[in-house]
Amino acid sequence: MSQHTPASPSEETADVIVVGAGPGGSATAAYLAMSGLDVLLLEKTAFPREKVCGDGLTPRAVRELITLGIPTPESEGWIRNKGLRIVGGGMRLQLDWPDLSTFPPYGLVRTRQDFDDILAQHAVKHGARLRERTNVTGAIRDDATGRITGVTAKEMDERGRATGRVLRYDAPLVIAADGNSSRLSLAMGREKREDRPMGVAVRTYYTSPRHDDDYLESWLELWSKDAQGKDVLLPGYGWIFGVGDGTSNVGLGILNTSSAFGKTDYKDVMRRWVATMPQEWTYSDETMVGDIRGAALPMGFNRQPHYADGLLLVGDAGGMVNPFNGEGIAYAMESGRLAAEVVAQAFARADDAGRERVLQGYPAVMKNALGGYYTLGRHFAKVIGYPEVMRLAVKYGLPRETMMKYVLKVMANLSEPHGGSAGDRLLNALSRIAPAA
Repeated sequence: MSQHTPASPSEETADVIVVGAGPGGSATAAYLAMSGLDVLLLEKTAFPREKVCGDGLTPRAVRELITLGIPTPESEGWIRNKGLRIVGGGMRLQLDWPDLSTFPPYGLVRTRQDFDDILAQHAVKHGARLRERTNVTGAIRDDATGRITGVTAKEMDERGRATGRVLRYDAPLVIAADGNSSRLSLAMGREKREDRPMGVAVRTYYTSPRHDDDYLESWLELWSKDAQGKDVLLPGYGWIFGVGDGTSNVGLGILNTSSAFGKTDYKDVMRRWVATMPQEWTYSDETMVGDIRGAALPMGFNRQPHYADGLLLVGDAGGMVNPFNGEGIAYAMESGRLAAEVVAQAFARADDAGRERVLQGYPAVMKNALGGYYTLGRHFAKVIGYPEVMRLAVKYGLPRETMMKYVLKVMANLSEPHGGSAGDRLLNALSRIAPAA
C-alpha cells in the first residue's frame, strides 16, 4: 500500500532505491553504482536464497554477464553448454548455439541460489549498499505531485518473520525489481495487463548421472500412461538441465493460452511425466532434492508504463519474460543495463524538469529494444496454445534441421543486429515492423 505520512524517521537516503536483488535489480544497482550514483539495494530475504528457475542461461544471458563484468570460469562452478537438445515426435535433435559476432557461442547453467548472490555481491563491490531482510511494504508519495519519494519496509529476522521494526528509505527515484507480483508497482496503481501471455513453471532437482550434460534439453511433448497403459499427452512443455553438482534441474511450464492453464495439477503432471523416463536417469521421489516448486512467468511487457511518477520497472516487475521461450534472466539483466543508462543520463541533468524528461524516455527505450520482438512472441504464444498446431509443428518441423536451427535463433532471440544471414535480416525486419505495444 502507498502512504503519504509514514510514522518512522528515514533510515537512509540515496539517489536511487532498487527494490529486489534478483538479476534485474542487482544488475541495475551495479551499473548505477559504476556511474557514480548512490544506490540502495533492498532485498526481502538473505543470501544465499533459492529461487524457482530452470537455472539455464542462453548466450543472450551470458552476453549480459560478460558486459556486467561477471567472471564465469568452469573452475568456479559455471557449467557451460553447447546448445539445445529438442525432444519430441519420437526424435532427439541436437542444435548448437549459433556462432555470432554479437553473442558468445555457449550457454551456462548456475543455480539461482548461487547466481543471485554473485550478482548482488558484484553490485556491492561497485558501491551499492545492500540491505538484506528488508521487506518493502509500500510506496511513500508526495502529497502534491503523487510521485514516489521513497519506500516503507519491514525488518525481517533470520527465520523470515517480521521483527516489528518499520523502516523508511527516501530517494528521488525508485526502481521496482521485485518480481512478478511487484507489490511496489501495485502500490503505485500499475496493474498487470490481461491481454499479455502468462506462464506457470514448476521445477525440482533429482540426483542423477545426467547432471553433467553439454546441452540444455527441451521436451516439446510430455507423455504419460493411463491406468490401461495407453499413452496420454500431458499439457505443457518440459526441460532437463544438468547442474553439474550431481543433480538435474527438471521442470515444466504451461502458457495461459492453453485450455489446460489453471485447471491442471502441475506437480502431478511432473510426476507422471518423470515416471516414464529411463530408470538409469534416476528421476524419482527417492532421488528428489527439495520440493516441486512453482513460479509465474510474466511475459511480453504485461505491466506498463515502465516509467511514471518516479517509479521505473525492470525485469519481471515489468513483464519482461520472453514469450517465445520463457526466458527471464537475460531480459531482467538487459533491462537493468538499459535502465541504468537512462537513469545515469537523467541524473546528469541540472534540474528536476530535465531529469524527468530523460526518465520519461525509458519506456520507448525498452520498446525499441524488445517491443517488436515481444509482439511476435505474443502471437507465437497464442498459436502454440492449440495442441493440434503444436502437434503438426513437431511432426513436420523437427525432421528439418536447417529449419530448426533458425527456429532456435528466433526463440532465443539470437541474431546479428546488422547484416548476418537472410534469416537474421528477416527476424530483425519483422521485429522492427511489428508494433511495440
